[in-house]
Amino acid sequence: MSLRDNRFFRPLFWPTLMTLAALPVLVGLGLWQVERLAWKEALLARIETRLHEAPVALPRPETWETLDAEAEKFRRVTLTGRFLDAEFHHFTQDAGGAAGYSVLSPFEVEEGAVVFVDRGFVPLPLKNAHGAAPEGEVTFTGVMREPQARSSFDGQDDPAKNIWMVRDPATMARAGGAVLDGKQIAPFIVEAEKGSFAGEWPQPKGTRIDIPNNHLDYALTWFGLAAVLLGVYIAYHKANGRIGRERTKA
Repeated sequence: MSLRDNRFFRPLFWPTLMTLAALPVLVGLGLWQVERLAWKEALLARIETRLHEAPVALPRPETWETLDAEAEKFRRVTLTGRFLDAEFHHFTQDAGGAAGYSVLSPFEVEEGAVVFVDRGFVPLPLKNAHGAAPEGEVTFTGVMREPQARSSFDGQDDPAKNIWMVRDPATMARAGGAVLDGKQIAPFIVEAEKGSFAGEWPQPKGTRIDIPNNHLDYALTWFGLAAVLLGVYIAYHKANGRIGRERTKA
């Protein structure tokens, strides 16, 4: 006996075909988001662990060319060297949402090898009136971060006013003039930890884990859409007398 001859459920062809095509897709997307959730939680746990590990030596300049900055991000490192006479102001916000600048200074760790160091945040009025970088050889600890990729939502840099919309050391170095001319630039940034330098400003922000984790919400959305689709399918068949005993004409 076919489904169309079933006494209690007689499916309509096109609604059934479209539901059978869409339902596995919605459920599959939900399951994929569950897998992504497990991956993201493991990643965040690994980052949290890395931020609490003892600092290690900064990667040697001879390894920079092949270094995977994405894989090394959030690793605590110790640097020794001297700040060069230049700084770059990245337009950003502090933890409370106030606008200001991150002050990035080139730091020479070996002759000709430079790491861009985010020394911290200054409010807008202190853009050109904050403390200078320490002089002479210094040693401090920071956290490695990957360069920021430019998106379509980022504004244009203004090198003439020393305003940068993304933290990209390669781009900044090209505008660094003679101070950075011919230097090897590290393919990563180091965010100085709190207490690294004397003075009130710039103020190290502390590393924020800015990785969104919305996969549970996405999974529930896809599973919810699958449930709604199934509910609509059943309600449509019931309204058309295709579920339960077949209606008899009076």
